[in-house]
Amino acid sequence: MKHYLIAGASSGIGLQLAKNLSADAQVSAFARTPKSLIDLPNITFSEVDIATETPSFPVIENPIDGLVYCPGTINLKPFRSLKNEDYLLDWNINFLGAVKTIKHYLPQLQLAENPSIVLFSTVAVQTGMAFHASIAAAKGAVEGLTKSLAAEFAPKIRVNAVAPSLTQTPLAEKLLNAEAKLKAAEERHPLKKIGSPQDIVNATLYLLNATWVTGQIIHVDGGMSTLK
Repeated sequence: MKHYLIAGASSGIGLQLAKNLSADAQVSAFARTPKSLIDLPNITFSEVDIATETPSFPVIENPIDGLVYCPGTINLKPFRSLKNEDYLLDWNINFLGAVKTIKHYLPQLQLAENPSIVLFSTVAVQTGMAFHASIAAAKGAVEGLTKSLAAEFAPKIRVNAVAPSLTQTPLAEKLLNAEAKLKAAEERHPLKKIGSPQDIVNATLYLLNATWVTGQIIHVDGGMSTLK
């Protein structure tokens, strides 16, 4: 049975991924709060605050076939309103948290037969969007990390990232909590709808298993990054 590690698995994309993978694999998961994860079979959950300087990562001695780092932020403000603390928060959770997690579990990844790492970016890195300066900068670093580690870890460990657009998750609730907001968001996408957690999970599952794919940023964004 394969063994996967999911960071940030208590809601949204991470929770949906845990549900999918736990059907026929062992899942180690951690997040700041357990929520419904503790009741799912084949899942071992630990409470970890990735934003701390030295997170209390759970001990894993067995090989890790796939590591997926899901924690993220949506911090949208005009540039003049962004404070240093905003940039640091986005950096710590989106980029530095991924670095800490990968570094901690690299020995277990190296033990697996065909290990894979999947990180998360955003459509706003390659498609300039107003009010996204802080989060796009942090996720841009994630894209750079993805390609650098893919080169460094090849051929043993594959490293890829998914770059979604707006997705129906608790993280995006403030942007979608009214019918008018939802409709406006849908209209901005060529496919005239926003993403579901399962849409993003489908791409993640592909990357976990795609044995000839590494160093890629896969856009799952309703066409926003390439179509007008």
